[in-house]
Amino acid sequence: QVQLVESGGGLVQAGGSLRLSCVASELTLSRYRMGWFRQAPGKEREFVGCMWSSGLTVYADSMKGRFTISRDSAKNTMYLQMNSLRPEDTAIYYCAAGLAYGSSYDYWGQGTQVTVSS
Repeated sequence: QVQLVESGGGLVQAGGSLRLSCVASELTLSRYRMGWFRQAPGKEREFVGCMWSSGLTVYADSMKGRFTISRDSAKNTMYLQMNSLRPEDTAIYYCAAGLAYGSSYDYWGQGTQVTVSS
């Protein structure tokens, strides 16, 4: 059974940094299109960025230059490094996996809470 498990969330002051992890089981994440999403209270889920199986990364405009996606294939883990955090980055962050050449995400983690205080 495929599982994606996020960790690394927490409370941080504005301007601080956090690194989220997404560990995959029963799925080789380097063969999938892996994405990060977030959902703030009362708002729709928002695309943060993704990494293609080739290693190419794409980010939402508001995250460019602040957030970086990486992966460690040996650990079957994807990371989201978040710098210069802002209160508006407060949300539950989810990782997701989709087929390399698909357009949807088929597997989702349970999410990890990130709270940025002003």
